[in-house]
Formats: sequence, C-alpha cells, structure tokens
Amino acid sequence: MDERQDAQLIAAHLAGDEASLGILVTRHLPSLYSFALRWLGDAHDADDVCQESFVRAWKNLRKFDRTRNFRTWLFAIAKNAALDHLKKKKTLPFSRFEDEDGANPVVDGIEDPAPLAPELLERADIAADLAAAMDKLPPGQRMVLYLHYNDHLTFREIGESLGEPLHTVKSRHHRGLIALKGILEGRTENKE
Repeated sequence: MDERQDAQLIAAHLAGDEASLGILVTRHLPSLYSFALRWLGDAHDADDVCQESFVRAWKNLRKFDRTRNFRTWLFAIAKNAALDHLKKKKTLPFSRFEDEDGANPVVDGIEDPAPLAPELLERADIAADLAAAMDKLPPGQRMVLYLHYNDHLTFREIGESLGEPLHTVKSRHHRGLIALKGILEGRTENKE
C-alpha cells in the first residue's frame, strides 16, 4: 500500500508517473462509488458516474489547488456528475402502462416493500433496522449522516463536497440524529 499523501501522488502524476493516478483511483473508488450509489440508487448508474468523475478529475488535475483536500474535490465532482446523470435520465411514467380499462400491470405487480409484523418481530439485525430508519430521513439529512459516519468526512469536507455552508451541514446532522432517534424509538415501542 502506498503511504504517500494525495497531494504527493498528484504531483508525481503531473511529473509523469502514470501509476500515481492508479493509486489515487484505487484509494478513493470505494467511497466514491458508495457516494454515487446513494445519490442514484442504481449500481450501473453509480459505475457510470464514478467513471465520469475520475475522467473529469483527470482532465482537470492540473487546475486542482493542491492546498485543498483532493477527496473533497473529487466528491464535489461526483455530486455534479450524479446531478448531470439524473438530468439526462428520462423517466417513463407508469401511466403509459395503463390499458384501456385503466389497469396498470406494472404497478399492480409491485409488491408492498413493508415487512410483515411477524417478520419485524423475528428480525434482530440492528444494521437492517438502522438502514430502514435512515431511508425514512429526508435526503439531505441522510446524505450528511452517511458521509459523516460511513465515509468519515468532516463537516467541512461534507459542506465542500455538497456545495453547502458548514452551518447547514451541522444543522442537517443534528436534525438527522434527532429524527433517527425518534424513528428507532418508535420501532422499539412497536416491538414491545
């Protein structure tokens, strides 16, 4: 494992060491993929956005201010690439699948994703309960909590990545934790 800092790897790449770029990609790909997957909700789309993000970063590496955090810069690029991807992606309204009687086999065929009460009582997996509770949070709060606790970004790094002021990130974090606690306590009360 290469112990060089990101700024050193960037300098080495700009000086002609092609392997340094590969180290940067390997180092940041898992967290960037996780970030893109949370934005897009689709593994294939997340792959595309990660690839696009690294291409954009590579093209603009000479312009990168090495006094800044590379990871934060890369996440900001990924956020913009994800937003661009979502803008390009066209959705097909479910109403197009309706027949002349108004029946919609696509919607009718979708199962209720909510687990049954006996299944909830049998489930003891805390991680699954936490993930379900996180899904109930507003997207802004959910993203801040994921970036802080899963990707270990500081509030400042999150703010820079999302293009949000520091106080907004802190507020979303605080409100997200309060809401998450309420959701989890509600689950605990329902299980008893």
